[in-house]
Amino acid sequence: MNIINKVKDLDRKLDCFITVDEKSKPLCEGKLSGYTVSVKDCFCTNGLRTTAGSKILENYIPLFDATVVEKVKNEGGLIIGKTAMDEFGFGTFSANCAYKIPKNPWDLNRSCGGSSGGAGCISAVLEKHIAVAESTGGSISAPASFTGTVGITPTYGRCSRWGLLAYANSLDKPGIIAGNVKDAALGLSIIAGYDEKDSTSINEKVPDYTKSCRTNLKGIKIGIPKEYLSEGIDEKVKSHFYKAVETLESLGAKTEKVSLPMTKYALSSYYIIAVSEASTNLAKYCGIRYGATLPLKGNFDEFASKVRTKYFGEEAKRRIMLGTFTRMSGYRDAYYLKAMKIRQMIIDDFKKAFKKVDVLASPTMPVIAPRFDEISKLTPLQNWAMDILTVAPNLAGIPMISVPCGFADNMPVGLHIIGNHLDESKLIHTAYAYEQKANLNRGAEI
Repeated sequence: MNIINKVKDLDRKLDCFITVDEKSKPLCEGKLSGYTVSVKDCFCTNGLRTTAGSKILENYIPLFDATVVEKVKNEGGLIIGKTAMDEFGFGTFSANCAYKIPKNPWDLNRSCGGSSGGAGCISAVLEKHIAVAESTGGSISAPASFTGTVGITPTYGRCSRWGLLAYANSLDKPGIIAGNVKDAALGLSIIAGYDEKDSTSINEKVPDYTKSCRTNLKGIKIGIPKEYLSEGIDEKVKSHFYKAVETLESLGAKTEKVSLPMTKYALSSYYIIAVSEASTNLAKYCGIRYGATLPLKGNFDEFASKVRTKYFGEEAKRRIMLGTFTRMSGYRDAYYLKAMKIRQMIIDDFKKAFKKVDVLASPTMPVIAPRFDEISKLTPLQNWAMDILTVAPNLAGIPMISVPCGFADNMPVGLHIIGNHLDESKLIHTAYAYEQKANLNRGAEI
């Protein structure tokens, strides 16, 4: 069976792709020769449909590649398709995708996480595979935790956002999901770097992150934020986390408790900022120039409302309305600007902690991957609260990596390691050393 037929067979079982690229072939030899690569469907791919998981972009075929996609192609990566995701990234379980809801390969009745659910799903079942993913509030870490894979979310600006269909401009970060730390490090080494087409990209030399894959943690100080182990974290998840801490200590690392007091405001701050920016970004999809359309009838407001009502999903509509409200005259100061001040205080919290320790460690997600029947009963607020351990690092723009640290009820549990700005090498070093000692990486069998 050739690779594309294998991918199509996996997709029939797992619903992990929105579009499979049946005509794909490597353009050249390079560091990714021999690897298959999937691309989250929010990155533009030249000649290959790009929907961002939304019906409003069902027929969009870009004429160019996003910068991170171009870099993958230049290193010989074989792009096999566009992975399923929550519409525009709006979700924690990939249950808000307008096309398919990816199934967790460890248990087909459970979620892969979101919004990069398809990326986590295919990385759990395909060897020598690297998934180009994206995170706004934890959309790489969540799927990595739920699918037993490794997810790296780099520093904001480390990877170019050019060619990314934006959710929230000040939060979106391209990154990588893979089956192990070394492959994830390789993927990040390739897609990272300055891009003059993205004014927010960082003009700093990119190291070869695979050289950070070392096993001795002597001299590494790891902080354990007490706020990240409070109520709401499943006891089985906590148990595996504490075992992981013992393993890290056995490798020579020193651990100490730290405090991030602004954590309690992170979720509300994140969602105000994220939906405000999403409301602005999605305003262009009004049926005139961008996205799906309808016969032109009525005035502009009537026409745009009909188009957006028909083609946007329920969660997208919820976030657009909330974001529009927070940006309205009289509410901007009360909500958006206050949330931005909280964001700076969260950054200050992390900076203070990193004066004492090299990295921070916590569970990645508060629970194991939930069943779809459980997800359907969650209120929007309960759904959003699942991001409690990932939104603060995303708000601060700092890097994080999730690596498997055990199994609860036969489902993967993730260890989250968080670093200071541009400290991806420390994260990879710590995660690799743990991974090699714990020896928990294994692909799901379906």
